[in-house]
Amino acid sequence: MTELMVLIQVLLQVLIFAIFGRAIVTWLPIDRNGPIVRTLDAITEPILSPLRKVIPTIGMIDLTPMAAIIILLVLSEIFSVT
Repeated sequence: MTELMVLIQVLLQVLIFAIFGRAIVTWLPIDRNGPIVRTLDAITEPILSPLRKVIPTIGMIDLTPMAAIIILLVLSEIFSVT
């Protein structure tokens, strides 16, 4: 059972880094159709898309990545192996 918990924690950490990376990439002047951006989109969009329907943007600021990271951090604490 602890191996499953560790695997879940690793997956949550990967998702957190992917969402953070996607947020950083949006600030950079790079090709949006590049392989890195497409990979980050494919990994993070299933998490961010449902949250965007619930969390409104504030002007041009999208708070969805921050909310997703907070949710994933809480889940990571729930699944922490002690």
